[in-house]
Amino acid sequence: MPRQPKPADLPRIPGALRLYQVSSTITGVFLLLLCIEMVIKYGFGHEIEMGGPQGFLALVPTDTVTAVNLSTGILIAHGWFYVLYLFADFRLWSLMRWPFWRFVLIALGGVVPTLSFIVEVPVARTVKRFIAENAEKTAAVAEKAQAHS
Repeated sequence: MPRQPKPADLPRIPGALRLYQVSSTITGVFLLLLCIEMVIKYGFGHEIEMGGPQGFLALVPTDTVTAVNLSTGILIAHGWFYVLYLFADFRLWSLMRWPFWRFVLIALGGVVPTLSFIVEVPVARTVKRFIAENAEKTAAVAEKAQAHS
């Protein structure tokens, strides 16, 4: 029998799911942007410059950026959003008390292009179904916690 979330954690699961869904979408978008940027940089030898002498956005030869290097910005932003994504993945995984392989599968969504969009749908569906099936239990736990505070 698979392990179930602890009753005290039931009210935290909807928030953990929302954080996971938002971070999944943002990380997936930045990963796709990063893939496009890598093709531009390594396939065509250009970087994306923002606010330089060529205009608001311009492709300039690699290592000749004089303004904001948007290529590096995309790389950094994806890295930090992936950290948020891993945190959200870990939080949801630990609250739901899933097996470790599920954590790894979800974590791969931030490094394999489009996988975060694919994995997010069944994960969200599973968690939403669990929330719906345990709504009464969650309300009882929330009432009990409110009565003690």
